[in-house]
Amino acid sequence: MDNTPLFTDDTIVFGILMLSLGFVFYTESLKGGFWEKFYKIVPGLFMAYMIPALWTTLGVIAPEWTTVSESGETSEHSSNLYYVSSRYLLPAALVLMTLSIDLKAVFNLGWKALVMFFTGTLGIIIGGPIAILLIAMVSPDTVGGVGPDAVWRGLSTLAGSWIGGGANQTAMLEIYGYNQKLYGGMVFVDIVVANIWMALILIGIGKRNRINTWLKADTSSIEELKEKVTQFSEKVKRNPSLTDIMIIGAIAFGAVSMAHLCSNFLAPFFDDLVAGIDSPTTRNVFTFLGSKFFWMISIATLIAILLSYTKAKNYEGAGASKFGSVFIYILVASIGMKMDLTLIFDNLGLIAIGIVWMSIHALLLIGVAKLIKAPYFFLAVGSQANVGGAASAPIVASAFHPSLATVGVLLAVFGYAVGTIAAIGCTILMQLAAGG
Repeated sequence: MDNTPLFTDDTIVFGILMLSLGFVFYTESLKGGFWEKFYKIVPGLFMAYMIPALWTTLGVIAPEWTTVSESGETSEHSSNLYYVSSRYLLPAALVLMTLSIDLKAVFNLGWKALVMFFTGTLGIIIGGPIAILLIAMVSPDTVGGVGPDAVWRGLSTLAGSWIGGGANQTAMLEIYGYNQKLYGGMVFVDIVVANIWMALILIGIGKRNRINTWLKADTSSIEELKEKVTQFSEKVKRNPSLTDIMIIGAIAFGAVSMAHLCSNFLAPFFDDLVAGIDSPTTRNVFTFLGSKFFWMISIATLIAILLSYTKAKNYEGAGASKFGSVFIYILVASIGMKMDLTLIFDNLGLIAIGIVWMSIHALLLIGVAKLIKAPYFFLAVGSQANVGGAASAPIVASAFHPSLATVGVLLAVFGYAVGTIAAIGCTILMQLAAGG
């Protein structure tokens, strides 16, 4: 089937995304009238995500598409914008947002951040089998299948993705041998459900004060970190010269190039090392070490933390984190572009499993946050460090304050480490729930 969008040239598509972001920021800056009331309800970050999704839904742009030639041959095509945003702009943003970080203050955020992260992990582990049991009551065929076609095998890849990331997802596909012809359906559920949940989290950010009041949360450690960074920024603030801007660019993309260079060596090295492990289970637990993306994000963050102990941190005064925020918003738009809202209705059974699963994850997070009086920031970032990984956890964290992006990265990297072993535990429970 030919589903070519109206615009396929990435140059044009990037322009559409930038115009969309420009529209969001312009309307958000208007005082009085409709737009001020609108943005009190709907956060600008959510609109930056949703408008590209609407363009994709309307067929104006697309993350990938299929063309059919006159002879009947089909060809697959895809946009490179998300790849560029996640591989180049995301690490650059992390470097610029981490330059002025006070690492001691980050660690002073305390135990609640870790509790909420592990609560998110536990929510995914128990959410899968509970979702299977509940959906089986209504539609047993939806959670059926035998051998490589068993739905629980496919759902194991979702567990890997929602606790760790892409490398963990691939590891689960290998471990449980799900039919790869059906795998695309699971990837689709992953994208749809995870993006719906991220959209809800972004809406919640706009109401975080009300949510924190309901949770009776102590936000003092977060406010202290934000205050420290803001005070430092004000102290070194200056009108940036062209030299300042060029040096900021050099710091950001120099660090990105170093991160890519190191990941090009480290990923194959660890890939070979892990491949040499005799035990298949142990081998798959450490599969994430062979991921270039894991090493690229980790090394970029480490470089930024080291730079925060040098005079490079003074470039925050010239607007380093603002440039980082620009890159983050471009990434948000490119993620939004991957969401076709009409596809939600294409596979309602699997989508229902995913929504029930994610609802259990959300309810557990809300319950524990209420119990320990954790701020909404820990709930949102703890969830996204699991479900969204290193691509979206910093987005959510930086929506609270640019200085908090590092918290999202550190938790997301932790998610990679526990992703496969936790997903195996979840899959064992799902297999029992499905009777397979």
